[in-house]
Amino acid sequence: MSLPRTLGRVLLGGFLALAGVGHLTYARREFQAQVPTWIPLDPDAVVLASGGVEIGLGLALMLWVRRRVTLGWVAAAFFVAVFPGNVSQFLTRTDAFGLDSDLARGLRLLGQPVLVVWALWCTGAWRAWRTSRRSLRDG
Repeated sequence: MSLPRTLGRVLLGGFLALAGVGHLTYARREFQAQVPTWIPLDPDAVVLASGGVEIGLGLALMLWVRRRVTLGWVAAAFFVAVFPGNVSQFLTRTDAFGLDSDLARGLRLLGQPVLVVWALWCTGAWRAWRTSRRSLRDG
């Protein structure tokens, strides 16, 4: 693993863990505002559960190096799974986290694919997938 990828993985893990702590504490109401109304669960329960997942995933990304490729796919899937909340925030024009304009909420939507790519890049998940496809093709 290269130094930039390792730093990227640790930074992403730290970002996730900090966001997870925010879910459980100081930003709980902000996160509740992002839970789409069509989800048939209590918004607070969704926020608490997703916060726990973020903390666990963040710590795992920082510390569990042997499973980094698997964790990369899990992190990417997590970012895809929470994307409907960001879309809902945009469509319902819900203000949260200082996102108080359509432009700000729209830019946040564009950031979600960046998180997916970041997770796949910094863990080597994308590289491992390409390598396995190449070996199957050439095998």
